[in-house]
Amino acid sequence: MLNLKSRMALVLVGLLSVSAVLAGPAAAKRTHKAKKPNTVKVMTRNLYLGADLSPAINATSTDDFINKNGQILRDVDANDFPLRAKGLGKEIKSVGPDLVGLQEVALWRTGPVNLGAATGGEKTATTVHVDFLKELMGQLNKGKKRYRVVKVQPEFDFEAPADYNGVSGDGTIPGINSNGEIDGRLTMRDVILAKVGAGVKTKNLMSANYQDIYKPVISGITVPVERGWLSADVKVRKSKWFRFVDTHLESFGDPTVRESQAKSLLAKGGPLRSGKLPAILVGDLNSDDKTVSSDDALAYDALKKGGMSERGVSGKTVTWGVNASVITAGAPTDWSQRIDHVMTNRPKAVKQVKAGLTGTKPANGLWDSDHRGVWSNLRIP
Repeated sequence: MLNLKSRMALVLVGLLSVSAVLAGPAAAKRTHKAKKPNTVKVMTRNLYLGADLSPAINATSTDDFINKNGQILRDVDANDFPLRAKGLGKEIKSVGPDLVGLQEVALWRTGPVNLGAATGGEKTATTVHVDFLKELMGQLNKGKKRYRVVKVQPEFDFEAPADYNGVSGDGTIPGINSNGEIDGRLTMRDVILAKVGAGVKTKNLMSANYQDIYKPVISGITVPVERGWLSADVKVRKSKWFRFVDTHLESFGDPTVRESQAKSLLAKGGPLRSGKLPAILVGDLNSDDKTVSSDDALAYDALKKGGMSERGVSGKTVTWGVNASVITAGAPTDWSQRIDHVMTNRPKAVKQVKAGLTGTKPANGLWDSDHRGVWSNLRIP
């Protein structure tokens, strides 16, 4: 028979056991760590090609066209992309996006005068004047590899004579009285970058040019302005696979052209027809959402009607523009349009955590671009 002291000890042990059982679930609940949502940070950045092309597009004669081309090349020099790349690189590194969609990643080249190149003949200007992609990657990866190029999509590629030195009467085009002494060549590109060491995996890379494009007639010559898109299927850390699409819709001409381009992204075979994958679209859409401007909304509205939702900046926040060909710190500005966007389909699945702008102030005596950059942190299933 147990004595009183032994019985009390057993009762105490029993009470402690019951308390432990009762407290167990609560204790486990208190120590359980909530699962962090899968987030992906994306960014769109228009680099500004370095000059306003409209004076050449609207040239009134061959000589005027050649003179305007020379001014374009001089503006490219004045806009000093190697210097601007420092500010752009700082923007991207400060945000640290997992994926970046770039537009107007210009490659400027020069060569001897070749009149045939402007009329559809073989392009011969191969001397690199400035390569925006090389300069930007040099800044991004200075001292440490931070970003890699996922895909490059070549687009508008045009070469024509130019009066680069501004000297009258030294033209070298046989049979034409002009001042053109050099050929200038612009190749436009859109590019997708991925952050290195951030668990970003890419596959199924795709790209295409739009069928419906702007075709201005310049000095009697029809010039097709190629635009396009590029995409990658992406997995970032623990997220499911999704599709990342980058584009630059037409900025000139009839607004129905860029509306058609936007619709083709959603059409059968288009990159936004992503099946079971969520899709993220970034880019310079050259189309406003009517909240701050009365400018063209056709392309943006087409994307919204096609199931895309805004996941970039909103409200009265605008993304364009420095309203000058040479974008010095003192250049006039007209911040009136929101044409740079981050959009996603499946709004119930892909949520915006936070979004913001970069490039809101000049750096190193120049604006980094005539656009501001847009980044968005998204919650991916």
